[in-house]
Amino acid sequence: TVTGQIKALEERMDGKLTKRNGRSVEPTELGQLVFKYADRMFGLSYEMLDIVNYSQHSNILFDVGVADALSKRLVSKILMSTIPLDNSIHLRCFESTHEMLLEQLSQHKLDMILSDCPVDSSQSPGLFSKKLGESSLSFFCSGNVKEVSFPAVLEQRKLLIPGSRTSMGRKVLQWFDRQGLKPDILGEFDDAALMKAFARYHHDAIFLAPTLYMSEVEQDTSLQLLGDIEELKEEYYVIFAERIIQHPAVKNVCDADFSKLFE
Repeated sequence: TVTGQIKALEERMDGKLTKRNGRSVEPTELGQLVFKYADRMFGLSYEMLDIVNYSQHSNILFDVGVADALSKRLVSKILMSTIPLDNSIHLRCFESTHEMLLEQLSQHKLDMILSDCPVDSSQSPGLFSKKLGESSLSFFCSGNVKEVSFPAVLEQRKLLIPGSRTSMGRKVLQWFDRQGLKPDILGEFDDAALMKAFARYHHDAIFLAPTLYMSEVEQDTSLQLLGDIEELKEEYYVIFAERIIQHPAVKNVCDADFSKLFE
């Protein structure tokens, strides 16, 4: 039993690992010390299994978590930097919320995360982040909008915006407040790709996307740029865990220069 294991460990350590605090049990100072080392030992064992798994496959497994709020177009280009010349990699991508992905990374279920916000190392010890770049945001419409001043036009059409639970969604709502706008919101989407696809079938709706979509606007006559919001930025971060031997694909992303991608 767990109780028996703790008792055996206390005998080996010649000290108490837990103590009573009312009806609950909490670790002693010795217990906290032992826990820290035990946690590192388990972490190293998972890391060892990861390295063994890499070496046993002809194509290196690379599990990446992607925050669903990010532009899939930019994410795809970032992930291209992880593909070696001989394509000897097995890429597996998983979408979820920032918080859920952090939990999976800390449990060694992911090798890396691409997200729209950095990690707080004080809340998630052992996890680190690096900013890859940023893009300003713009409002687009898939239908024809006659000349109307921006941002006044945002109160004359239905809007599609990032979900209020996302970092960008909260920033957009704050921007509306600063501008004194009271838009009519048709939908909120955590998934940026789904929002853009929905806009294709609802021609009267205005949607928010990275200004980098301008290249697509030039190729797609059905898309119309309504206005830029330079003060709002969609940021891209790579988040990774501290490892004795870092995954080669993670190292490639951290070492790569993505400045041209975000121009």
